[in-house]
Amino acid sequence: MDFMSNYNLWLEKAVEDEDLIKELKSIEGDEKEIYERFYRSLEFGTAGLRGVIGAGTNRMNIYVVRQATQGLANYVLKKYGKGAVAISHDSRIKADLFMNEAARVLAANGIKVYITTELQPTPVLSYLVRYFKCQAGIMVTASHNPAKYNGYKAYGEDGCQMTDVAAGAVYDEICDIDIFNDVKTMDLFEAIDKGLVEYVTENVYTSYLEEVKKQQVNEGVCKGADLKVVYTPLNGCGNKLVRRILKEIGVEDVTIVKEQELPDGNFTTCPYPNPEIKEALQKGLELCEKVKPDLLLATDPDADRVGIAVKDYDGSYRLITGNEDGVMLTDYILSNRKANGTLPEKPVVVKTIVTSKLVEKLCEKYGAELRNVLTGFKYIGEVILGLEKNGEENRYMFGFEESYGYLSGTYVRDKDAVVASMLICEMAATFKKQGKTLAQVIDGLYEEFGYYMNKTFSYEFDGAEGMQKMADIMSSLRENAPAEIAGNKVVKTADYKLSVEKDLVTGEEKEINLPKSNVLQYNLENEHMVIVRPSGTEPKIKLYLTAVGNDKDDASNIIEQLKTSTENILGI
Repeated sequence: MDFMSNYNLWLEKAVEDEDLIKELKSIEGDEKEIYERFYRSLEFGTAGLRGVIGAGTNRMNIYVVRQATQGLANYVLKKYGKGAVAISHDSRIKADLFMNEAARVLAANGIKVYITTELQPTPVLSYLVRYFKCQAGIMVTASHNPAKYNGYKAYGEDGCQMTDVAAGAVYDEICDIDIFNDVKTMDLFEAIDKGLVEYVTENVYTSYLEEVKKQQVNEGVCKGADLKVVYTPLNGCGNKLVRRILKEIGVEDVTIVKEQELPDGNFTTCPYPNPEIKEALQKGLELCEKVKPDLLLATDPDADRVGIAVKDYDGSYRLITGNEDGVMLTDYILSNRKANGTLPEKPVVVKTIVTSKLVEKLCEKYGAELRNVLTGFKYIGEVILGLEKNGEENRYMFGFEESYGYLSGTYVRDKDAVVASMLICEMAATFKKQGKTLAQVIDGLYEEFGYYMNKTFSYEFDGAEGMQKMADIMSSLRENAPAEIAGNKVVKTADYKLSVEKDLVTGEEKEINLPKSNVLQYNLENEHMVIVRPSGTEPKIKLYLTAVGNDKDDASNIIEQLKTSTENILGI
């Protein structure tokens, strides 16, 4: 069906949402606007669905959500015969509506639904899947995207985001469903009366926090440490549980950024509610100048990631990167568990391929096994699952990715800003009692191992033309592989789509035993590295650069050279 026919069908059939009716009528006769909404359907992948809220097959709306949920229902029933699904949502616009619509579809298919009474962090959804022994889970969120976006993350029975195989099976089901005629629904109140939909009670959240508290490394260290914290939930869903866990471990002095305290899907104070971006933390940094805390915590809208700023030597506040925070937490967990006798034999640390290589040095120091996985926390979850199947889950110490996602413990299978906030405060309290700041801690690690600088750059390619441009860039890079970047010879390449790693010095080739992914990696002389990959959730190509310098200025200069050279190679 062509895009105009699809548009006319929606004019006729999409009559249950006033916002969609108005939008469809407002673009009548505007072929470009109609094309953008109908030239494709949002594709269901390992990250579920994500798109701009609005009318059309290429937008997030009740009809697209219903169709995806019917596909998920078909998948669950075919695989398990019957099933249960947990659903939650964050503060996004229409997030509660989409959650309820998904519940209505599942209930109509005879699938039991456990649903939250209010917004909850993404890791809580992962916990609910495991707690209720569900066959799947749905989290309505677009994570850190701008306000115009919403999304739909799908989880498997292990509490991980769906793998490629499962997501592919669900997508196949979705493709066979007519969006208006093949979706079953039932009244939500009827579903509740029949016991098909059940609301999650407070005791379940308490049990989740008890699991979080078990991840403490130095229990009780925050009491009497006089730790001072500024916290912002960035108008998301971390407010209640983050504040609660900090209070329970003894962090009493917590000042909240008032403008960002309550849920607000419009994100009026930070258009990009992403802790990776300085502007998102601006309100918190302004409050730090008044309150003078030891550190600033900022959780993203669905509270699975956390960014921090720490007091620097001159009293100003230094932003800590996701890599730096992960490196400090890895060092803190391994060193303290070793000191207090709780480090198991053959401890395991997991990181993604785009995350700091400095972790390798820490694992060597403490005798830990480091496992590298593809970008996406589900791959860290798969490592945990593998350890669990072998009865070795106690070996898992910590997993993280450079984009501020961290997890200690195996009680959930996704990154968790609640446990990360707790551990960051515990780490800060431990060092404060030793007379050290976190700024001194990370600088000390650089002095010991070298200055590892990691920078990520994103290049947007909006619309249909943008998607083709991204594909052309990746194809060209494969066909014309660079021999050097910024004057540094390429010594090793890895193509994760072709599953081949080549050592250009020895000529040796070996297979990469990871799922196929459209990622190209170039290892350079002097431990520098360049990785190029299209985003799995946004119309962007991402560039991950690693430079190892003598100090910050040296590393920064190398990063700029790598960036300029790579941009020229990509034609960006």
